[in-house]
Formats: sequence, C-alpha cells, structure tokens
Amino acid sequence: MGARDTICALASGPLPSAIAVVRISGPAVYEIGALFLASGLPPARRGTLTKLIDRDGQLVDEGIVLFAPAPNSYTGEDTLELFLHGGPAVVAHALDVLTSLPEVRLAEPGEFTRRAFEAGKLNLTQAEGVADLIEAETLAQKGQALRQLAGGLSETYARWRDELMGLLALVEVMIDFPDEGDVDSNAASPVHAKVSQLMTEVEAALGDGGIGERIRDGFRIAIIGEPNVGKSTLLNQLAGREAAIVTARPGTTRDVIEIRRVLGGHVVWIADTAGLRETEDEIEAEGIRRARMTAEDADLCLMVIDASDMSPNPTPSPLYPAYPYAPPKGIIVANKRDLADRNNLPRYDYLIGANDGYGIAQLEAGLAYRISALAGSVEAPVITRARHREKLTRGLAALASAKTALEADLGFELVAEDLRLAIREMQGIIGEIGVEDVLGAVFSRFCIGK
Repeated sequence: MGARDTICALASGPLPSAIAVVRISGPAVYEIGALFLASGLPPARRGTLTKLIDRDGQLVDEGIVLFAPAPNSYTGEDTLELFLHGGPAVVAHALDVLTSLPEVRLAEPGEFTRRAFEAGKLNLTQAEGVADLIEAETLAQKGQALRQLAGGLSETYARWRDELMGLLALVEVMIDFPDEGDVDSNAASPVHAKVSQLMTEVEAALGDGGIGERIRDGFRIAIIGEPNVGKSTLLNQLAGREAAIVTARPGTTRDVIEIRRVLGGHVVWIADTAGLRETEDEIEAEGIRRARMTAEDADLCLMVIDASDMSPNPTPSPLYPAYPYAPPKGIIVANKRDLADRNNLPRYDYLIGANDGYGIAQLEAGLAYRISALAGSVEAPVITRARHREKLTRGLAALASAKTALEADLGFELVAEDLRLAIREMQGIIGEIGVEDVLGAVFSRFCIGK
C-alpha cells in the first residue's frame, strides 16, 4: 500500500439510494478536479454544483462537490467528496473514471480513518468510535460511540499516561542525578502514593463488569433447565419464529442456539441450551457442557422449570444443577401453566405458557428492565473493547510490580522499567508516544543543569 496513493470509495450506504457519496483523499485531488470536474476544483468547504465527466467527455453525472484542502480535512490530506445520484451505474462509472489515473486506487476497508489516525486527527480509541458509530443499532450503542469519538475515553487513558510519564520523569531524575539538590530525598513516597492511586483507578475501570463491551457487543441471556421443560419453545416465542427444533424427545437440543433481539434499548443475545441431566451419550454430554459454559458467561439466566411439578421447591440434580444462579442473575420461569395446579405452584419469578404465548410479554418487559438496569450500573464505562481490557490488565500488573519494587527498595531502575511498561500499555490504547514526551516532562518539572 503506497503511502502517497490517492484513494477513493463509496462512503455512503448500499445502492441504489437517493444520494451516493464518493470520497477521495490524497495528492491527486487537484488533478482530478482539473480533469474530471466541469467547473474545476471548487472553493474550499463550499458546496458547488458541477458535472463529472470522463476522459472521453461523456457525462457521468451532475451533483454537488465539496473540497477540503490539507491539513483541514478528515484524513489530513486533500479530500474531495462527490454527492451523486445513487444509482449503481452512476457510482460504478464514477469510480472507473477516478481509478483511470495510475496514482488513484480504491480504498481498503477503514483506510480513510487509518489515514486520519496517522495524520493525528484521531487517536486509536476515537478511530474505534468511528467504527462503532457506523455499526450502532441502538441509542445506547450510538451514545457510547459518540462519547468515544469525542475523546471521552481517551481523556481518561491520556490522563493516566501523563501521570505515569510524570512519575517516570521523577524516577529518571533520581536515577541520573542522585546528588542534585533539586531532588527530594523522600521522593519515593509521592511516587508510591501516586502508583497506588493509579492502581485504584485502573482496578475500578477493570471492575466494571464488562458493561462497556456488553453495550457494544450485546448482553447475554441463557435459557437453561432440565429436558422437556419448554426451553426451545420459549426461545421460539422470544424469536417470533421457529429458531429451534421442538420435539417431545428429551435431549433434542444438543448445541447452543442463539437469537438476537433488542430489549430495553440494548442488543441482547438469547441462547437456548441442552437440557441439564445425567447422560452417558457423548454428544449430549458435550451439549450439556456447552450449556453450563453459556450460563456461566451470561448476564442473565432464565431457569425454566415445569409448573406442573407438584413440588413447591424442586431439588436440582447435584451433578447438573438446573437452578445454580441466585437473583439478580437467576430468573425462575415456570412454564406449562396450563397443566399446573394453580393452588400448588413451584416458586417462580414469571409464569408462562410457551405454547400459547401466555406471559411472554410480561417476561420480555421484565428482561428489558433488568438489561437496562445492568447497562446503567456503570455511568460512563472506560472500557468498550476486549483490547482495552487486555492492555489495562497488563498495565495494572506493571504498576503492581512498580509498587512492590518501591516497597521492597529494589532500586529505582526496576521502578522505571515497570513504569515504562505501564506507559506502553496506555499508549497501545490511544496511540504512540515517544522519548520527547518524557524529556518534555523532565524539563518542565525540574531545573536540571542550572
């Protein structure tokens, strides 16, 4: 991929459409304006009606063009956007005209945003926010993506990084200038205090229950229970279609079957699982193992029981417990209410009839409420991707190592190395930093060599 190639691509939705936006970025924008725009390159940031023509003088289309010169553009390069009629033939002809120039090619996925990142227009978390905003299906996803794009997440990471760099600058001074009068002999104490404070903040971020990732990727609900209690029928009711096979034969469901819904304004994945029981069937046993794993990973578990069971508190199998989760994760759903003795019902949170749909609306409303409560349990999640969590976990480990080195008086050299590791993890989240940043912190805080 040439660094100075000019790239172009359809930047709007699927065709056909009322309007199609073709985006162009790179040094050939001026040449494109001179060759293919009837009015030439328009004034900067002023929509101009013009005709797009090919090399043979044939009309491609007539539309609005916008020109943004470098560096004041999304990518930091010269950019041109063509607002054309959204017909497939129009767009195909336009792209053919643009790529007829040897220095112009079709953009790769995400390449415009990558160039924006490389030009310093966006950091990594903001670039991820762009992708999340495009893919957002719910208002919650959109709100989180906009906050990330606006720098809400990177501000926190950048603050941690800057504080770590200030600590590293102080430690470097104590290593390189141990006899300087400007270095406090008790300087290790504030370093220890700040490391402890940062550890507390990072631990709090990591202890958010994965809410940011759940808002982005979807919350998980597992339907579990013994065979033939109506789990697959319930899934079909929630899906509004026959997503799972339903038979009277125990063990019909062997694998996890998932559907996707929006409940309480959030994306939710609902999984039907194999019936929990003792079995010698190898395939069914594997399905049961997967069922238990799915339940462990779920945010909520619908523990389906047979309402016609005459025991008020049915005792689960000790090997495959059907009701292992307490509230609020565990929700007991009593099914087959038409067969039940209304005077002798088992304990339940919701009473339903999966065959006829009785109680399904109330169950959905309850699930929507619980999912909304989970999503709102963290006001502004710092972590929205597994990548952030992995790097913060490693950064926390480096901070813990630095704290241990300080407490054991193992030497500032080890402390400095641990701080560098922690900084490296922060920079991996938001973007690159260099030695000059550390030097700047040193010279701004200390009077060295005066």
